[in-house]
Parts: sequence; structure tokens; C-alpha cells
Amino acid sequence: MKERGPLIGNGNSSAPSIFDPDCIYLQSIKPLIMRPALSTLCYPLGDQAIVIQLGDEISESILRYITSICNFLEEYSFEGFTEYVPAFTTVTIFYDPLVTDYETVVPLMEEMLEAIHEDDGAVEPTTIDIPVLYGGVQGPDLSIVAAHSGISEEEVISLHTSSEYLVYMIGFAPGFPYLGGLDERIATPRKESPRLQISAGSVGIGGGQTGIYPIETPGGWQIIGQTPLNLFNVHSTQPALLKAGNRLRFFAITEAEFDDLKNREDGY
Repeated sequence: MKERGPLIGNGNSSAPSIFDPDCIYLQSIKPLIMRPALSTLCYPLGDQAIVIQLGDEISESILRYITSICNFLEEYSFEGFTEYVPAFTTVTIFYDPLVTDYETVVPLMEEMLEAIHEDDGAVEPTTIDIPVLYGGVQGPDLSIVAAHSGISEEEVISLHTSSEYLVYMIGFAPGFPYLGGLDERIATPRKESPRLQISAGSVGIGGGQTGIYPIETPGGWQIIGQTPLNLFNVHSTQPALLKAGNRLRFFAITEAEFDDLKNREDGY
């Protein structure tokens, strides 16, 4: 990791930084860290992690703060740090308990939060087009969504393809994108009994969200179609096609187009 200048103090460049291994700076723990229009709660997760919770609602603003934290940790680490896991409103930061502990990590995180800004998490706008074969074998629940919404299957497809979606987080399965932006008119409850097997590339609706299953897995979302794109390639240097902050749009394709794209050897 890169060395970095001090983040605390009154602007004096000679002030010690708690990221300096020679510094013995240690603040008392503060459960709540206040930023303008944002309350941040830090709490332990077992003896190997700290959770930073930024509010309690899903929003683009919180997503940018979460991205800022992740970007910071990619650039500047601390002794004992192992990995981080971002979610809708939290970032969980793991550390080696044989090297450091919660009481030591809390002030490090407070210092980091003082240094970052929402704009630090601005992501270069990237809109990815996702082809989907709707209905039929690939979308067995399209009729269920249509019936629940009181509209035709064609109208469901039209509404699903007319929105631009924001990737809020990747989770559940490798490369699975949780998307915001679904038209509320086609929001549909999950299945009461999940399927034991859902094909990779299946596009589903679960409540007020839509998503894409990147690998074959059990699941309870209503499946309305399937994309021939490979969303997760373990052999790629960037295994997941999508990442938090990306935007995407779905567009309908024919069965012939689906087969053609599916048979290509270039993965995604």
C-alpha cells in the first residue's frame, strides 16, 4: 500500500498520522460519527471485523460514500487489514485479530471518515446494455408478473426495458447485481417456495428490485427472461461484468439472437 500524509490535526503537515505504524495515537471510541446530513455507526462483528453503517436507507448518496470508503481502503491500508465487503448501507472491514483489535481500528476508521467526501465515490458513468430473451422457457414467470401487475406480458417487457438501473451492490452469489430503478408497476413478491435451480443469466424480479443470476443457483425471484451474457467469468482478470456504481439497461432480443450470442466463445 502507498504511504500517505497525515489526515488528522490542524493542517500541520508534521502532525502524526494513525496510519503511521510508529504513531501511538488512540482516540476513545465514539459509537456515532457525524458527517453533514449523515450519521455513521461503527460496531464490531465478532472479533475480526468492524461494520460501518451509513444511514438506514438505500440511496445514491450513501452508495457514493460507500464507494469512497472502498476506494480509500484500496489506496491506503492499515496494519492487520485483510478485506472489505460493501453492501447497501454498510461496509464491513475485516482484520487479523492476532495483529490488531476493534479498539485500535475504530479511531482509524474515524480518521478515514473525516478524510473522505461523497464526491470521492463518484463513479465514471458507465451504462451497460444487457440483452434479454423474455418469456418462454427463459422467462417462465413473466405471466405471473403480468397477472400480479394487471397488465399484459408485452407491457411488462416494455416497462422493464424502459428504465435505467443503478447497480447498488454485488452479493448473494458471485457477480449478482442488486439493481435500483425498477418501475413500481411491475414490482412482484418473491416466490413462496424458491426454485432449487435457476439458470445462469436468468433475469428476475423480487419485490421492488430486479437482478440477474450470474451462476446457476437456487433462488426465489420471479424469472422473466434470460441474458446470454456471462456475468461472472472466474478465468477473467475482472471476474464480474458489473460493479457497484454501474448503470445498465435491458433490451429485448429474439430467440435466434439469444442463441447466436450464447454460442460465441468470447464469454462477455
